[in-house]
Amino acid sequence: MLRKLFFLLFVSIFLCSCTKDKKEEITFSSWGSVTEVQVLNRIISEFEQENPDLRVNLMHIPQNYFQKIHLLFASSQAPDVIFINNLNLPMYTSKLEDLTEIADKDAYYPESLQALSYEGKLLAVPRDVSTLVFYRNKDLIKTAPADLDEFLDVVSKCQEFGVSFERDAYFMFPYSLTMGEDIFYPEKSLEFYKELEGKYAPTPAQAGSLTQAQMFLDGKIGLYLSGRWLFSKISESAKFDWDVITFPGIVPLDASGWAIAKDTKHRESAEKFVKFLSSKESSEYFMNTGLVVPARMDVSKNIDNKVFLEAIKKSKPISINKDYRKTVDKMNKNYFNI
Repeated sequence: MLRKLFFLLFVSIFLCSCTKDKKEEITFSSWGSVTEVQVLNRIISEFEQENPDLRVNLMHIPQNYFQKIHLLFASSQAPDVIFINNLNLPMYTSKLEDLTEIADKDAYYPESLQALSYEGKLLAVPRDVSTLVFYRNKDLIKTAPADLDEFLDVVSKCQEFGVSFERDAYFMFPYSLTMGEDIFYPEKSLEFYKELEGKYAPTPAQAGSLTQAQMFLDGKIGLYLSGRWLFSKISESAKFDWDVITFPGIVPLDASGWAIAKDTKHRESAEKFVKFLSSKESSEYFMNTGLVVPARMDVSKNIDNKVFLEAIKKSKPISINKDYRKTVDKMNKNYFNI
């Protein structure tokens, strides 16, 4: 009898211990570089230390991110918290929670809130804003052009290729916006952009196996159109005098942020985690990677290069709908044979 009592007591203590140690788990999905994943793991670790009853399982999807997210939604296995961008947001509008009430709207660039909203609802709390700028090889390009006329004059005088050329409609959008055209129905801007290739920018044959970024780093391109994500790479690798200048006109603005799946069974915990992800401290971690421009104005004001903030002032959030990806794919096929 005594042995039986000891056994029952042991089982009781064991079960109580298991119940006490059991943690609520939420799943969080994101793409991102090795550096970004390191930041995410640091943030998750700090969050779990502050919330010992919660565990966050990071689902890192480095490739085909939105195809996989789509499949997870279709199979009712969507992550509780989802990193998402405004270009893909419309495809999931019926599957995401309205986070209008949990975001401190005064803390963010209004453009980032606009980009991540749909039909008046904020569907993701902004992490970063993204615009296009020119990286300039100052050895090749002495003048920062003020408008497109001056831009043509500057690139025509470059001893190497004056400007980069991506066979992607997205990189044509600044020219369309600056010329006052609908980005999805370009006419003058399409002609203007396509004439750059071969005249002032390298053709695929001239580029060979090199990317436009590599050609810029090799000193073969004067003005390289890209975003903040290349800043660290260029800082580390460029062997010439360079800087960052704004595009001589209007550029598209995109944003990425933290969303919550509508069918989550952990709404309260997911919301707590999103607030932690979007805090000033977490935003500073991302800014320090050199890869993003934080959407929080109180953080981005300390960015190392203020040109990226100037670019936001010259930007315009592009109107995105559920057919955006199909439309751009069709444009690329019709205009650039890709």
